[in-house]
Amino acid sequence: MKIKTLISIFFICISWSLLGQERTISGVVIGNEDVDGIHVLNKTALKFTITDTDGSFSILARLGDTLTFSSLRYEQKEVLIDNRILNQNVLIVKLKEKINELDEVVVGKILTGSLTSDLENFKVEKEINFYDLGIPGYTGKPKTQQERRLNEATTGGGIVPLNPILNWISGRTKRLKSNIRIEKDAVCLLRFRDNYEALLFEKQSLDEDLKVEYFYFCSESEGFSRLCDLGDPISMIDFFNEKLIIFKENAALREGVKEVREIEEKKKND
Repeated sequence: MKIKTLISIFFICISWSLLGQERTISGVVIGNEDVDGIHVLNKTALKFTITDTDGSFSILARLGDTLTFSSLRYEQKEVLIDNRILNQNVLIVKLKEKINELDEVVVGKILTGSLTSDLENFKVEKEINFYDLGIPGYTGKPKTQQERRLNEATTGGGIVPLNPILNWISGRTKRLKSNIRIEKDAVCLLRFRDNYEALLFEKQSLDEDLKVEYFYFCSESEGFSRLCDLGDPISMIDFFNEKLIIFKENAALREGVKEVREIEEKKKND
């Protein structure tokens, strides 16, 4: 009896151990529209991936983890990883198309039903652009103020363009490039906070009065600019989690030093 009991306990422990391990969950997303590029986020383990063109995906998860599926085209859906999903190792997720309901609005003139009459009643004027007037124009992505300044500093006419040379010698070109980098990093940081701040502090808390200092610490850390250029959410979340541990350790150390100094100051005054 003792041997049977020990064997039973052993197999139970093995089962619990397997359930506690991360497994690769393979699945497919089904929807009425395109299903490529759907965000698949493991909110519990902070894992992230996107679906392929056919809606298929793979993500690491364990028992009790919550997967979130989100897209501009579909309503957000959450799935709890249970024993059935772990045992089958196949997850099929049906997404509901997001419908934006608008109030009924009557725009312009009332149609009569006669195509000839309706076309005559509508006067459509073509929009005039700089090409119609013979004026050269720029149709690319609008430049920021810093980018326009850099463009002016690095361009010039003549056989030997003096403007770029003088700006390079004086260091102005380098300063402008640095300003553009700072500007891009600031935009990247704001975008990350908007999308992932709540998720970041879901498992690790941080006092509200320290969050500004923490994000500044991350943006000044080595590798932040490179991650911004890559645009990989998984790597970015891992980076911020690692920096959060370091920041909290430094904050605790500072607080400890502060307390020691206060005690020493109190002893001196006494």
